Amino acid sequence: MAKNLLVTGANGLIGSEVVQYFSHCGWQVYGIDNNMRADFFGPKGDTSWVRNVLKETCEHYTQIDMDIRERQGLLKLLKELRPDAVIHCAAQPSHDLAAQRPLDDFDVNAVGTLNLLEGVRQCRLDAPFIHLSTNKVYGDGPNRLNLLELETRWDYADAEYFPGIKEDFSIDQTKHSIFGASKVAADIMVQEYGRYFDMPTCCLRGGCLTGPMHACVELHGFLGYLIKCNVQKIKYNIFGYKGKQVRDNIHSFDVARFCDEFIKNPRSAEVYNLGGGRNNSISIREAIRLAEAISGIPMSYEYLDKNRDGDHICYISDISKIKKHYPNWEITKDLNAIFEEIYLRWSEIGNGH
Repeated sequence: MAKNLLVTGANGLIGSEVVQYFSHCGWQVYGIDNNMRADFFGPKGDTSWVRNVLKETCEHYTQIDMDIRERQGLLKLLKELRPDAVIHCAAQPSHDLAAQRPLDDFDVNAVGTLNLLEGVRQCRLDAPFIHLSTNKVYGDGPNRLNLLELETRWDYADAEYFPGIKEDFSIDQTKHSIFGASKVAADIMVQEYGRYFDMPTCCLRGGCLTGPMHACVELHGFLGYLIKCNVQKIKYNIFGYKGKQVRDNIHSFDVARFCDEFIKNPRSAEVYNLGGGRNNSISIREAIRLAEAISGIPMSYEYLDKNRDGDHICYISDISKIKKHYPNWEITKDLNAIFEEIYLRWSEIGNGH
């Protein structure tokens, strides 16, 4: 008998990858998504095309149009499905937008997560619960580290941070952005349900999560949006830090692969920094060069001498803990593979969606 998986934010980047991965592995997958991204970001954020792709390609998939803020409906659904595992990807993902719509941001990110946790606790206390958190829970703390300004990027000056930011990095006394604060609330609650109720939970504090299925916009989706701008010859805006700010990038497929490993061997109240690590780190200036090299199209961009509030100057995930706990997991897609996949997608659709 096939196992049941519930995925929230099923039409988003990570959610859709998870749906495809587990559906193809024979799971019966139920995906919650109400296309809130279109509400947040307008027509360019619309994910209905992703929903259609999933319906066409995933035999064992059922789409559920539901808002995770609808507590009673969500509790009823969970009691009916009694899922064997839950992967919670739904979120308001932009720290810029959160400042404009703080109530919506908190209700989706924090309250929605609590609704889901409580529903799972009531129906399947033993079901692994994976929460897609964010590195923004660390706020701007990483910006206080000693940094080196190199020719094309910022980097950590102290050797202890060369592998990146560890999970014990402080989340206190920092500027998180409103988005980061709501994700902190969700992150801590997922940990607490794990400890207090002895539930198998984990928080994945993502670096730069990316892939070809991203409905990227300027406010969210760094690599996807940059490559889209390159292919479609749209002017790309660089916000501050000389364009040398660094992110470590992980393909959505490798995120789905880790979810599989965790479900097979769950732990309680764990926290993992999940990114591409140093090998998959790149600055905006370096990303522009790589995009140009792959596409052969010169990049049109403008530098704006004002960084985004709460933005990281240099963030690289130390993935040593996650690899120690799950030695069968590793990064399978490097930067070149990631760029090429995203480039091919935007090339195929041209100036369409």
